[in-house]
Amino acid sequence: MSPIRTTLRRAGLVAALTTAGVLTASGAAFAHVTVHPESYAKGATDGVLTFRVPNEEDTASTTKVQVFLPTDHPVLGVLVTPQAGWAAKVTTTKLKTPVKTDDGTITDAVSEITWTGGRIRHGEYQDFDVAFGQLPDSTDELSFKTLQTYSDGNVARWIEVTPKGGEEPENPAPVLALTAKAAGEDGSDEGSTSDSSSGSGTASRSGSSPAAAAKSSASSSDSTARGLGIAGLIVGVLGLAAAGFALARGRAARS
Repeated sequence: MSPIRTTLRRAGLVAALTTAGVLTASGAAFAHVTVHPESYAKGATDGVLTFRVPNEEDTASTTKVQVFLPTDHPVLGVLVTPQAGWAAKVTTTKLKTPVKTDDGTITDAVSEITWTGGRIRHGEYQDFDVAFGQLPDSTDELSFKTLQTYSDGNVARWIEVTPKGGEEPENPAPVLALTAKAAGEDGSDEGSTSDSSSGSGTASRSGSSPAAAAKSSASSSDSTARGLGIAGLIVGVLGLAAAGFALARGRAARS
């Protein structure tokens, strides 16, 4: 094989591998289960959490989703939004430490929600909405460990918790950050009623509505994927340019 053809093959291989690696990395960012919005105020009331479940398998569909809610810092007043084609089973657990509220002492809380009967195919995702009455105010974040079962029997376990200041694990659990309350907020029903009158509920107190936060997160992820894709294309073009330069030099030498 001539030196020119060898150079062309090497340049093309480098460009192809680099582009594939960039595109694979951008796809991996969307593979795991996430919760939206990404944050709420501590003790927030009357809000909605959306669990977004994408299907990362090429040859199998997602047929079952199990979300486990923490019971050491329980989410109170959980209600599940009906999803077309999916049946939801809600499991409650007796709390080790009852929670005192203005409406009385809560001794039981939802610990697991399981959706079955539907199907999420390759290249698709499904949003599962869960309404809550009140979030805890005694922790900085909530982790929702999730099991995703596929039609071929495989189970993706999104149960790893990211250590503070550490890198995201391979199979991260959806995490909701709980932020400090804004000045003047006491988590009372009066404040909740005032916010809900504008149609945004507690989400307004945390800075944005659940839908707006989810849209912002999706937009940010989409921009990241676009940037990675463009970077891959640029690398490919540079590889082809290098190959063309090598070819021109070879022809000049032969002349």
